[in-house]
Amino acid sequence: MRPFRLIPVFLFLTAAALLAAGSSPKTLPDSAEAPHLRVQLVTPEDAIYPGGNNAVGLYFKLESGWHIYWKNAGDSGEPPHIKWTLPDGVTAGPMQFPAPKRLPLGPLMDFGYEDEVLFPLKLEVAPTVKEGKALLHAKVDWLVCREVCIPGKAELETMLQMLPSAPPSNIGSALDSDLMTRLAAALPKPLPSNFNAVFQPTRDGFRLAVETGQKERQAVFFPSDQDILDNPAKQKVTATAKGMILELTRDASLKTSPAQLRGVLELSGNRAYEMTALPGTVSAGGFTLFWLPLLRTAALAFLGGLLLNLMPCVFPVLFLKGLALVNSGNKDQKQMRTHGFVYAAGILVSFWILVGVLLGLRAAGASLGWGFQFQSPVFLALMAGLLFFLGLSLAGQFEIGLTLTSTGGSLAAKEGYTGSFFTGVLAVVVATPCTAPFMGAAIGYALAQSAAVTFAVFTALALGLAAPYVALTLQPAWTRLLPKPGAWMEVLRQAISVPIFATVIWLAWVLAGAYGTGALLVMLTGFLIIAIAGWFLGRWPAQRWSTAVAAVLLLSVVALSFFASRKMVTAAETLSAPQRQGQWEPWSAEAVARHQALGQPVFVDFTASWCLSCQVNERVALNQPEVQKEFADRRVALLRADWTRHDQAITDALTALDRSGVPAYALYVPGENNPRLLPEVLTPGIVTDALGQLPKVAR
Repeated sequence: MRPFRLIPVFLFLTAAALLAAGSSPKTLPDSAEAPHLRVQLVTPEDAIYPGGNNAVGLYFKLESGWHIYWKNAGDSGEPPHIKWTLPDGVTAGPMQFPAPKRLPLGPLMDFGYEDEVLFPLKLEVAPTVKEGKALLHAKVDWLVCREVCIPGKAELETMLQMLPSAPPSNIGSALDSDLMTRLAAALPKPLPSNFNAVFQPTRDGFRLAVETGQKERQAVFFPSDQDILDNPAKQKVTATAKGMILELTRDASLKTSPAQLRGVLELSGNRAYEMTALPGTVSAGGFTLFWLPLLRTAALAFLGGLLLNLMPCVFPVLFLKGLALVNSGNKDQKQMRTHGFVYAAGILVSFWILVGVLLGLRAAGASLGWGFQFQSPVFLALMAGLLFFLGLSLAGQFEIGLTLTSTGGSLAAKEGYTGSFFTGVLAVVVATPCTAPFMGAAIGYALAQSAAVTFAVFTALALGLAAPYVALTLQPAWTRLLPKPGAWMEVLRQAISVPIFATVIWLAWVLAGAYGTGALLVMLTGFLIIAIAGWFLGRWPAQRWSTAVAAVLLLSVVALSFFASRKMVTAAETLSAPQRQGQWEPWSAEAVARHQALGQPVFVDFTASWCLSCQVNERVALNQPEVQKEFADRRVALLRADWTRHDQAITDALTALDRSGVPAYALYVPGENNPRLLPEVLTPGIVTDALGQLPKVAR
């Protein structure tokens, strides 16, 4: 009978255990012990908020003699990976890799870390988050090696406070803060603009020359791409007066010389730099830049600028300049040339300002591409309003310059040159959503190089855009081919308003597709206010009070656009990215990897609603029955990367392809490390020819 007496005790203990389990939900630790290492989530601050630093990190403490791997592991190995589960409104940036060490392992050479290492990353917090607790859950996996390799994994969690704005003070763990401060300094920095790097192929490999401004006696280069270098081979350093030359041995499998060498360069004094070296001529005393790639790229940019004039984004602006040129047919030839140069100056200055902004953002760590401003709802609304205002004037509702004529003839001449200058500015502004043929490669190359190279390529692009009109003004004989001014010009001017209004409709469609019908309502309300302002200017021309009323109304449109922008972004976050009809699935790096793991070719369409070239390519080529049949016959996975709204992952993918904007088309072939890029302008034949090189899959 004694066993039965234990039943109440057993029931009591069971109930107590259940109550304890119910009152204390299971949580995961922020660190874990694993064979030969300890892994930990590092959070130097106790709160995250929009616009904050929001830095976190993955920290490894390793046993002596054991190591984990860099992003290019070398001859063997695998870098660590992290997969996040985060609260709504919080996204994690890519994990950053500190400068590695060379780790010999028998006849092989690995790249990685010993003792301890921290992989920092940044959390992006949406401006719409509410105050509360933020649970960060991470699944981590790694490979730790010595003579043998042991895979490991862990699930880690940490809790932070999530705030809608910056707190008065934000102090987290002192230990985590010390780790972040001490180890994040090991991240390689961008190569300074006053450094230069080129490489020259040799019989056995490459000679890499780097100018730093001082003699360098120690250097190690770690390639970002696999199968480029013979990793175990010794890297011989020769110091020069302003830098060094590094002898590199090519990998036995490398058949052709690469277009560039990308990687991390480590110099004495714990200096490490992310760098990209271009082909050059290297000598014992230093090196001279190989100008052919730059000249070729500048020529492509110039040609792209010429063709940009034919794009539907720019064509309405050229209508305006053509009309002005016909109207000035009887003017002095010198004055006509001056108008041409002023128009070119407007284009050049606009491009130089754009380059300055891009370089400044790049130096600050941002990654932006060509046409990035069209991802802003404020810009879209204001650009549509500007073109709508211009269209009303062309249609005859009012004369833009009529209220200024009373200020004198001398000011009228000045107004003419000002108009030419700002027409050039307008041409650049509306040109950015279009990537003409040859422009994609040129801009991608330029944004990846030094400031001087970027400046030179964009200048060539600007000159190409300005060239047709400037050439016409420099050759007055050509103006004889233009018809004489007459009554027909008023009809033509009104007809020009049609493509202007068509552009406005397109901008409204882009805004509504990206930010919802609420944004469209804001834009249409702005159009109504602009129309009222135009009525005042047309009903009471040359009246100061009428001009003042119109100015107030136009400023209210600007204020409305800025005021509504936050609500536009909030509404957009509830919308899924616009997906067009067909067999396309949303792009992600994981989707590409998943299809490749199955041995399936992948075609990625990098596009945006505001990119007219993209829309034309879809209708002319990608959606054609013969192209769709070829996709199906080859069992190609179709992914669409929609860049209508800013997406950092898509921006990074474009950068990896040496592209800075859309359209871009990449074909990932099983067994090939790098994708095949198609031209920016597609035809059905171009696509089917590229697909024809793939093996046909039996049904």
